[in-house]
Amino acid sequence: MMNADDPILLALGSINLDLQVRADRWPGPGETLPVRDLLRTGGGKAANRAFLARRLGVRACLLGHVGDDDFGEEALRGPREVGVDVSHVQQVEGQATALAMIVVRADGGKTILLAANANEAWREGDVDAVVKIVEAAPEGSVLTVDLEVPIAVVRAAVGAAQDRGFKVLLDPSPADRMPDDLYARVDVITPNPEEARGLLGVAVESEEDAMRAGEQLVARGVGVACVKLPDGGAALVSADRREVVAPLDVDVVDETGAGDAFAGALGVALLERQELLQAVKFAAAASSLACTGYGSQAAYPDRGQLERARGGRERRR
Repeated sequence: MMNADDPILLALGSINLDLQVRADRWPGPGETLPVRDLLRTGGGKAANRAFLARRLGVRACLLGHVGDDDFGEEALRGPREVGVDVSHVQQVEGQATALAMIVVRADGGKTILLAANANEAWREGDVDAVVKIVEAAPEGSVLTVDLEVPIAVVRAAVGAAQDRGFKVLLDPSPADRMPDDLYARVDVITPNPEEARGLLGVAVESEEDAMRAGEQLVARGVGVACVKLPDGGAALVSADRREVVAPLDVDVVDETGAGDAFAGALGVALLERQELLQAVKFAAAASSLACTGYGSQAAYPDRGQLERARGGRERRR
């Protein structure tokens, strides 16, 4: 049973409504392409991290914005139903809720078009409110952030978390928003191959590439770099660690939300003070299982499902 003094995973960032379809391919110029399997559900990086954290049994608090429309209620329905604290999510008058339009290909890969809308609509008073929430969080809490909200919000929250001695995990998406001063202020960074390219200007196509990218991120001041690999694994790099973590052996249905599951599960592992290598294995397993169903939150495992899957499906390198 959880109580008010238990550490909490704070998830600051984007909250979206996802409209998702399947297509065999991307349409050409001027082409109308039939699609199937329309899914309308909550999403967004912060919402997904918080949802996954609650599925894994820890306290989670979502910090972000929705619009004053029906989409806002839909976007929060899933997190609210699993017990995420959504009481600090602000409804922005005159703004639409962020909308992600997702096309999933036959191989499970996806293309996303995003209208940021309320995710970008922050005022000074909203930033101050987030700082106060971080300052009031229980000892041992963890802050997870992404870059789909204004950088001023991220900087302020990270500063408050540092003052409290909280671990800070950053999902650096979109990478072109990453300011140089933020590297040394985060404990863990979790770029995928595209984000690593955006941050560093290097391609990540192999384990060796990911290791080199991780080393560059650590050289910029990051405590731990977890550079995700194209196959769903990750390269773990810190000042004294160099490890490659394999994904679970699963049939990939849909990769939507897999990166958010990785970040959310790693945040949970930090909250629970798991040993670093085991924490990254835990995160990679959650990310793998997130690929086995259609949609993001609907495919996220609970703790029992995750532990059972890890017992028999960890891939060997």
